[in-house]
Amino acid sequence: MRDGFPDFRLGSVLATSFTGTLSERHGDAVERIPVPHRLVDWLTVSGLAVESCTTAQLDLARELRESIHAAATAAAIHDVLPASAVQAINGFSAQGRAAAILTPEGKRRWLLGSASCVEDALGVIAADAISVIAGERDGKLALCASPTCQAAFFDTSQSRTRKWCDMNTCGNRQKKARFNANLRKSSRSAD
Repeated sequence: MRDGFPDFRLGSVLATSFTGTLSERHGDAVERIPVPHRLVDWLTVSGLAVESCTTAQLDLARELRESIHAAATAAAIHDVLPASAVQAINGFSAQGRAAAILTPEGKRRWLLGSASCVEDALGVIAADAISVIAGERDGKLALCASPTCQAAFFDTSQSRTRKWCDMNTCGNRQKKARFNANLRKSSRSAD
């Protein structure tokens, strides 16, 4: 934890990593961007550095995050995408100003202009969400098997059978619970 804030859970997909800034949605929720400067920190480590963020911009970011989460969850369970989420994602994508550039390593990176603001970074995140939800990438949207988490994540494993949004947290927690249950069961049968 940095400055008393929970660590970021970063994945390889920008949009689903962004939805992971609120975790344990069905348990004791963990907000990873509780204040504007934490959003600036998250954007920086995600390659979308901006100078500053206001409380109003943080509210916009949370609106986008929740819209992506709602649409990704619906897509993962093959349900109809919520119209309000689609409208919000499209709106954020349309208002952002960023350019895709090719790195010397052959990767795509987003370039924000020198006067870029949080809204431009949110536009990039929305565009990434559109790409993922529309099925333009090799992988599939899935929901974390942890009953307290159920985060949407993008599964790029070869078999597309990944269960956890993050093996270091949700996966380990479930494995530990299973191990402890087996210990209790074996100690009762030994009695």
